[in-house]
Amino acid sequence: MMWTSTAALRRAVVLSVGLCLLAVTLGRVDLLVMAVPFVLGTAVSLRSRPAGSPRAALRLADVAVTEGGAVSASVTVDADRSTLCVVSPAVSPGLRQDVGHHVVEPPAEVVLTGTARRWGVHPLGPVRVRVIACDGLLEFPELVLPAGNVRALPVAEPFASHVSVPRADGMSGIHRSRRLGEGGELAGVRPYRPGDRLRRIDWRTTLRTREPYVNATQPERDAEIVLLLDVLHEAGGDEGTASVLDVTVRAAAAIAEHYTRQGDRVSLAEFGPRLRRLRPGTGRRHHLAQLAWLAEIRAMPEGWDALGDRPPITGPSASNALVIMLTPLLDPRSATVLATLARGRRPLVAVDTLPTGLRRRAETEWSDLAERLWRLERENTICRLREAGVPVEAWRGSGSLDAILRDAARIAAVPR
Repeated sequence: MMWTSTAALRRAVVLSVGLCLLAVTLGRVDLLVMAVPFVLGTAVSLRSRPAGSPRAALRLADVAVTEGGAVSASVTVDADRSTLCVVSPAVSPGLRQDVGHHVVEPPAEVVLTGTARRWGVHPLGPVRVRVIACDGLLEFPELVLPAGNVRALPVAEPFASHVSVPRADGMSGIHRSRRLGEGGELAGVRPYRPGDRLRRIDWRTTLRTREPYVNATQPERDAEIVLLLDVLHEAGGDEGTASVLDVTVRAAAAIAEHYTRQGDRVSLAEFGPRLRRLRPGTGRRHHLAQLAWLAEIRAMPEGWDALGDRPPITGPSASNALVIMLTPLLDPRSATVLATLARGRRPLVAVDTLPTGLRRRAETEWSDLAERLWRLERENTICRLREAGVPVEAWRGSGSLDAILRDAARIAAVPR
């Protein structure tokens, strides 16, 4: 690429040549005198023509930030000192930049700062760099730097649950197992069997019955949690309010953080056409992977019909895993998959993530009636799910799952 003339240079040349031709044609010296400043100014400016081509590079300070956190990047511009550069970054609607355009004299490093408005993967760029020289008479073809992706991790809402997970079958954890074994939770007394430890003998029962009895205990196990996220539809999010996916993703982040911190194995799965899934795991490193996985969620209403009637939860451990489906129940397919999972007798709860105060985007004379009918139909769907053995509860932050986890434990205790 080469330096090219600007409109200012073309105007100066046309004006200088035109005045000289008129001065010669009309024999007027004053026109020639008027052309002299333009000729001399253009010639002096063009003497400082840059020798090389400018270069620019974009570098992100952090590829992953927290929702609402600061975003920073730098553009390094390397060009002749006589030039002037204009750096203009384009940003995603999910990012807010502090300054739109930067004018610098190279060599220079331009720092781009902003804020991540919302969770997700947001492109910062492309960044356009325009370089001019010779007092604006020459310009270099615009440099377009490819965009860099900034992953804004969702912020987990405060959440805590004090109810044990049903069917905990891991190695070691905090949930009481259904089976008797070595543990610290007293489950009753039973007759002594060969191999029982003497320190477990219940002396009161033994003296009363004249037969040896021992204390029966329940071991503490860790559980497997599957968070199934409904990504079929998006709604709300007007004027800075939380949308359906905002509530779903932030609730999933809170639930995943709670169970991951207490040692349970948590996996994530999408209910949508992509069928994305994150393997079960625990610990801080796995929780960071969960947040990065959640940041890549987007609404995808099309394409799920190809899945057929197969549930999106598969695998050898899925039968004992607690499935928590976060869904706004805006699509009949969501209720269908909940009923399918319930027929498989899996421990299952549904969390309603429809935001409160969701407003209509269009108003007609039938809007109120249509909304009432829709809400009645939705309530009927929730009632039918509860009758089918699916506990449903609206997301309200901390303690939202306690009641439905008790219901799920009672349902799981029923013999198959």
